[in-house]
Amino acid sequence: MPAVAPIERKESLAEFLQQDLRKDLLRFTTAGSVDDGKSTLIGRLLHDAKAVYEDQVASVKKSKINRSGGAFDFSLLTDGLRAEREQGITIDVAYRYFSTARRKFIIADTPGHEQYTRNMATGASTADLAGYSQDVFLRLERDFLSFASHLGISFVQCIPISALGGDNVVSSSENMPWYSGSTLLGHLETVDFRQARSLDAVRFPVQYVIRPDSRFRGFAGQLASGALQPGDVLVALPSGQETRVKAIVGFDGDSEQAIAPESIALRLENEIDLSRGDMLVSPSKLPAVSRSFSATVVWLHPEPLRVERPLLLKQTTRLVKARVRRIRHRINVNTLQNEPAEQLEMNGIAQVEVETNQPLFLDAYATSRATGSFILIDPFSDATVGAGMVRETFLDNVARTEERDRAALGVVLEDVTAEERQRRHGHKPGILLLGNRGFLAKSLERALFDDGFHVVVLDASGVLLPALRSFLTSLYSAGLVVLCVNASLEPQDLAGLSAAAAFQPDHVVDLSATDHRSNDAQIARRALSFAEKLRLSPDSNASQKGTPK
Repeated sequence: MPAVAPIERKESLAEFLQQDLRKDLLRFTTAGSVDDGKSTLIGRLLHDAKAVYEDQVASVKKSKINRSGGAFDFSLLTDGLRAEREQGITIDVAYRYFSTARRKFIIADTPGHEQYTRNMATGASTADLAGYSQDVFLRLERDFLSFASHLGISFVQCIPISALGGDNVVSSSENMPWYSGSTLLGHLETVDFRQARSLDAVRFPVQYVIRPDSRFRGFAGQLASGALQPGDVLVALPSGQETRVKAIVGFDGDSEQAIAPESIALRLENEIDLSRGDMLVSPSKLPAVSRSFSATVVWLHPEPLRVERPLLLKQTTRLVKARVRRIRHRINVNTLQNEPAEQLEMNGIAQVEVETNQPLFLDAYATSRATGSFILIDPFSDATVGAGMVRETFLDNVARTEERDRAALGVVLEDVTAEERQRRHGHKPGILLLGNRGFLAKSLERALFDDGFHVVVLDASGVLLPALRSFLTSLYSAGLVVLCVNASLEPQDLAGLSAAAAFQPDHVVDLSATDHRSNDAQIARRALSFAEKLRLSPDSNASQKGTPK
């Protein structure tokens, strides 16, 4: 029936696309010395997996270049540059794409020459797995497992293969009866690569704000981790505002769910200030918000990395100014030993301390590759000069400097705890939002001060939400009772601020929305009653003191 055939083809195509979308995407790379056979292995894998076009095979067969000694040089399928074919080496990173019935793959064919290490690092930065091609399997397996453990690689699967002969690449080899494991392709199709960095918390870096007209406002980006559904609660960083997902928009309309790494647009239930570089995250699992962190960096530029050199740092969609404050040590890639260094040459790898002019929203690379990786950019040439992985974040640079100074002097100090501050003050910290009642705030300050409270009035006129959060957090951490006036806060702003700053729910009272028919005396009584609940009883205060030192 000719009239039905187009519909059947359309449905078949739609089904095929849906199946393809459901497939996992695995990125992997090869690494090894020159002439180890990395390109030959990838060429053989593509050829035997039926992922090479016939005209490509014909072109290789006609080529006058053949370094394999056989009838077909599989390395020519990936060595695309003319210089690579003439020299018989891989110079630049070559990406190859193919798929099987189980999974989609992106291969990064990287060079093995030392001077091309930066290209190898570029390929490895997008790889989920790393495979080392070795000629002598049994003799090197034990040594390699030991070496891999020093690199922090906890899971290693060794597969004996022959790229030239095709043994154990796609089909099992009859030449290795002592090996009963999976083939290379079988392993790539079944290995669970999501366990290593399986952050389940939502991380959604905003890439672009979509506003075609006044009726639609969406925030586009790639979901870096986690899953989203309409109705989910999120916190916007750096503002700390809380919001809720109204709709998830995909290329073909609204969706009931989004799973990393889908590219989507989010519509939110309330209007909040969001722009490129901001991030929406799970309120229960917030990333570190910091301007200082330590990282492992590979340097990619001929001009060495020096301390205090001005740089740009790009992490997710956020671009900030940055400097390397300290090079802790350089890593000798041959011995894996740490060596002192005042600068880092091209292809060098080092642990460094980085400081930025604006806060970043970070997870350790071991937890999340998307929010734990970054690149360094030269601000004058726009060249990518380095790539890094976040190891740990710091509270602030001043605290670290003071800590190092105390260590150098042999001084050991203990941090003042929140409980110690409460015992000293005789009360817990608290925040009272009083709207525009500035005169009442001053009267309450005097009354509470005379009653033994450590209290301060904060006038938030013209203060943006990020700065207000910083002020309130500092005063709250100091154990004070804060009377805040003229703060333009919506209920969702207050909820997001409390979540981001870790305020105790019963330590914050919002009297700013109190009915204006209520007189100041009524509001004052509520404020004084709230403050009295913060006071420590003599019994609890004494029980917390413990044995004097």
